[in-house]
Amino acid sequence: METVIYLDTHVLVWLYEKRLDLFTSRAKGLIDTEPLFLSPIVIREMDYLHESKRILVSSRRILSYLQKKLGLTICDKPFPEIINSARGLSWTRDPFDRVIVGHARLHENRLLTKDEQIRKHYRHAVW
Repeated sequence: METVIYLDTHVLVWLYEKRLDLFTSRAKGLIDTEPLFLSPIVIREMDYLHESKRILVSSRRILSYLQKKLGLTICDKPFPEIINSARGLSWTRDPFDRVIVGHARLHENRLLTKDEQIRKHYRHAVW
């Protein structure tokens, strides 16, 4: 199976904002060398953040830019399989995090995230 890395929502926003100062050297290296994927739920979370004025740019603009700039791919794994993978992730009440981790966990892929709780509970989460 090809090695890929999934990106958490804040990673996409920071990449769009060119906030490379927020990334570790390891994170930057992975972004530069690995095929980059995201769960479609990340799009919905960015929409939510935009609607609540926590980010100022639409998910469409962020995705369009990162797809062109970094070759970002929206994963198309079947949703029922992702939800099944996310079942039992009771360490968080955040439904976005549950699905994002469940998506990466489906095939034991890495997940790039600064989120300490995710990194504590998902062994393939990296920063």
